[in-house]
Amino acid sequence: MTHALVTGGAGFIGSHLCEALLALGRTVTAIDDESTGSRQNLSHVIDHENFRFVSGTVSDRELIKSLLVQADEVYHLAAAVGVALIQEEPIQTIERNIYPTELLLAEIAAQREAGRDIRMFLASTSEVYGKNPKATWTEEDDLVFGSTTRPRWSYGASKAIDEFLALAYWRQRQTPTVIGRFFNVVGPRQTGAYGMVLPRFIEAALSGKGPTVHSDGGQIRCFAHVNDVVDAVIQLMGTSSAAGQVYNIGSDRPVTILELAQMVTAAIDPTLIPSFQSYEDAFNSSFEDVIRRVPDLTKLRSAIDYRPKFDLEGIIADVIVAKKAELTSRESQ
Repeated sequence: MTHALVTGGAGFIGSHLCEALLALGRTVTAIDDESTGSRQNLSHVIDHENFRFVSGTVSDRELIKSLLVQADEVYHLAAAVGVALIQEEPIQTIERNIYPTELLLAEIAAQREAGRDIRMFLASTSEVYGKNPKATWTEEDDLVFGSTTRPRWSYGASKAIDEFLALAYWRQRQTPTVIGRFFNVVGPRQTGAYGMVLPRFIEAALSGKGPTVHSDGGQIRCFAHVNDVVDAVIQLMGTSSAAGQVYNIGSDRPVTILELAQMVTAAIDPTLIPSFQSYEDAFNSSFEDVIRRVPDLTKLRSAIDYRPKFDLEGIIADVIVAKKAELTSRESQ
C-alpha cells in the first residue's frame, strides 16, 4: 500500500488532498503545525484506520526524517498563506516557504542515496509570475517581481526559490519532484481570515452585508474548485514524465473581482450592493496588486486528463452550501 506524507495536511487544500488519497486506498500521514490550518478540517478522516495526524512543523529535521522512512510519496503543501498574512508577516513568509522545502528535498535525496525513491509534489503558486504583463501565463514565462520595498513580493520570490531548489535537486541528485503552480484554488473549508476573496464575499453576504471589493474590482482572476485541483495533483504524481516539470494548475476562465462579488450577491441576496475599499485602507500604502492573472493550461492538459467538474457557478454554489453549514454548526454549539 502506497504511503503518502502530506505537509500542511490540516490546511484547506491539504485536508481535501488527504481525503482524496485515502479514497484511493493510500495510507496517509498528515503533518501540520496548525498555525493557519485546523485539525477540524480533517474531522471526516481523523479516525480512518489508514490515517495519522502529526502535530508538528516541517522545520523539525528529526521528525521529518522519521516520517520519510515510511513514505513513498510526499505532497508538500505547508507554506505561508493569504495576502493579508504575507503583507503583515514577511519574515514568517520567507522562512516558512524556503527552509522546510530545502530540508525536505535534502532528506528525500538522502533516502534516494540509501536506496529508497520518494516522489515529491511541490505546491507552488501563480504569485511566482509576479506582475508579468502577458495576458496569459505559460510555465516558461519570465518572473516579474516588484520592488523589495513591497512586502507582497516576498511570497512569490520565496516560492520561486522553492522551485529553483526542487529543479536543482532533480538535475543534480535525481530527486523526482513535480511542481504545480496553483491559481486561486477555492472550495469548502477555505477561510476568508487571510484575505481569500471568495469565502470573504460569501461570509459577508450570508451575514446580510454587501461584499467589500478592493480598489475598483477590475482585477481579473480564475477560480478553480479544490477537488479539481487535487485530482490534477494526484494525476501528475502518477505520471512519470511529470518529474522535473512545472505545471499551471487551475481554471482558465477569467472573471473580474467585481463580477465575482455580483455573482455571489445574485446567488444569496440580490439586494446587497458591493462596497469599495482602497488597498491602503485594506492593507497599507506599501501594498501592490496584480491586475490580471490567467493561466495557460496547455501543458497540464497535454500531461494528464484534466477535466474540471466544477464551473464558476458550481463553485460558488458549493461554497455557499458549505458556509451555510458552518454557520448552522456554530449557532447550534
